[in-house]
Amino acid sequence: MTEPIKHSPNNPILLTASLHVDEARKAISDLVNELLLESRKLNNASDIELVTLDQAINRILAEDLLSPIDVPAADNSAMDGFALNGNCLGGSQDLMTLKIIGTAYAGKPYEGAIGPGECLKIMTGALMPNGCDTVIPQEFTESASESTIGFKQNQVKRGENRRLRGEDLQSGRAAIAAGRLLRPSDLGLAASLGIASLKVHRKLKVAILSSGDELRSLGQSLDPGSIYDSNRYSLTGLLNRLNLEIIDCGIVHDDPASLKAAFVDAASKADVLISSGGVSVGEADFTKQIMQELGDVGFWKIAMRPGRPMAFGMLKPVDESGSKTLFFGLPGNPVAVMVTFYQFVRSALLQLNGASQTEQLMTQAITEAPIRKKPGRTEFQRAIMGRGSDGKPTVKLTGSQGAGILRSMSEANCFVILPHDQGNIEAGDWVDVALFDGLL
Repeated sequence: MTEPIKHSPNNPILLTASLHVDEARKAISDLVNELLLESRKLNNASDIELVTLDQAINRILAEDLLSPIDVPAADNSAMDGFALNGNCLGGSQDLMTLKIIGTAYAGKPYEGAIGPGECLKIMTGALMPNGCDTVIPQEFTESASESTIGFKQNQVKRGENRRLRGEDLQSGRAAIAAGRLLRPSDLGLAASLGIASLKVHRKLKVAILSSGDELRSLGQSLDPGSIYDSNRYSLTGLLNRLNLEIIDCGIVHDDPASLKAAFVDAASKADVLISSGGVSVGEADFTKQIMQELGDVGFWKIAMRPGRPMAFGMLKPVDESGSKTLFFGLPGNPVAVMVTFYQFVRSALLQLNGASQTEQLMTQAITEAPIRKKPGRTEFQRAIMGRGSDGKPTVKLTGSQGAGILRSMSEANCFVILPHDQGNIEAGDWVDVALFDGLL
């Protein structure tokens, strides 16, 4: 693999060469970092807002969430059993008998203290009574009545089965780090700390449009050669997964004036513009021309399948008070739109919105059948991941992998990712897999 190419607006190498996937990712990340650096210099307080927990899902946490309390707030029992003073344990197999003097419940602590030869029945989560530092699980007792228990001393060590105050989280420490894409578990954690609202980065404004005279909106009749525009609906779904603000610019005709007007309008409203269609080398594909007029073209082609013709760059502000707009010109084929979004756009949006974790999650599985692959490009095959009779993860393709077969995406639950220099894959080989769930 060649060395990554540093981003430079209108670099002829970037504009003529088919970049490796990693090179394209680096070029995108470098430009996003430039935009973030400019934004930090402006120190715009409006980029952060306070939202309630029920509004915070899939938002990006803007600053560390510090715990106002110790978790747990006091020593408590890790299980149902009997609380005792561990000083009485000798470590032998001799049977010890203790008197039960009461019961401690979660939310209803025992108020007294225990003395020599005594213990307390205790429930999971109940506060440890005065004088107790150890819990013997109920199943470890060998003889028990309403008033006494018996157990072998070596079945438990002093301090076991007790949760210490602040063991999980200490007051003043970060419970959730800034940059987190907030998940349901994060909202539950914040609520457990008594925190009702969180500071998050404002939602990015993302404009989307589809380019092509052949496209029709839903509800319109299809003329000969025309098709319904599915890409805006796929992109809307993908962007909604990230909880971003979407500006739908509709369908734009294949002529320079219409496309330029749409780009200028979108750039005046959005942080990011995503178009689909019009990025190949056909006579009616004007995106590259318009991009060179309105901004900088980062790159134009990627050595990948599907999605080779993908434009990336930046639109300059329409006036001095405006800001730059990141631009992604995705292919027109429906599958290529989703593949390029997943591989390049999603991580860039997260990065631009302040997320600390932007990379896709990868695993591996065994192929159920051979896969044909030519070296010289990275391929993203749509597939279904399952589990074999031996319990090992398996994967099989959804069938035909054409860039226009949207059904292959609908049926799939993952990508099989075949690297640039990879050749044919044999049945039984391990391959890299990126799961869709929670991402697409």
